[in-house]
Amino acid sequence: MEMDDLRVGAQKLSADSEQGAGTNRQVLVLIAEDEPEIADILSAYLARSGMRTVHATDGVETLALHSSMKPDLILLDIQMPKMDGWKVLAELRQHSQTPVIMLTAMDQDVDKLVALRIGADDYVIKPFNPAEVVARVEAVLRRTMDSRQHHTQRILRVDPFEVDLDSHEISIHQDGQRTLLSLTLTEFKLLTHFIRSPKRVFSRGELLNTCLPEGDTLERTVDSHISKIRKKLEVVGIHGIPAGVRGVGYRFRGES
Repeated sequence: MEMDDLRVGAQKLSADSEQGAGTNRQVLVLIAEDEPEIADILSAYLARSGMRTVHATDGVETLALHSSMKPDLILLDIQMPKMDGWKVLAELRQHSQTPVIMLTAMDQDVDKLVALRIGADDYVIKPFNPAEVVARVEAVLRRTMDSRQHHTQRILRVDPFEVDLDSHEISIHQDGQRTLLSLTLTEFKLLTHFIRSPKRVFSRGELLNTCLPEGDTLERTVDSHISKIRKKLEVVGIHGIPAGVRGVGYRFRGES
């Protein structure tokens, strides 16, 4: 697609961009590109799909805008002044998982492999069709959003506890610090069971059947595991969890 054709298309898209705003309206794309014409064209096409854009003209500005604007995705040119795209991507990946699509005239397979290994989510070679870039942006965002949603659903939070159901880890967040608890699998199951239903009272039999279905059938085993959990929580300054309910069993916390 020739640059003149792209300019005409971009002008039309800019005029129609408000009509095209839809489900992508909240998405912010950072366009890191030192050629203004290319940046304008991409901005117009993305706006037509309902996305917002912000433009950086060099690598240093890209990092600054990423820090201040928190974009949902970055279109990152490799050959930029002050700091090239490779260095920008490497810097980003030290502390951020913001999706990045590389834009470059470098079409060697080794360049694609380097980009992907550093942490790029996709790689587009110039000259490109802007409509294809938009389609790739939407595809990467879908994958990212689906992944975030899945991860969110696999995390349980009840202050100050955070349970990662995938890694089988429970951490404590207090005073700006995160402390990872060292728990056995049974202890993890029991504490997670309480956190899922923090207001419910469980009998020893319920806890035994749910968390130790193939283990010891003695209800006193539950008492032993609860005691060990309490001791580990007391080490990090948390007392009375799980709480005993006389004549019934246990609940997450005692009556407030």
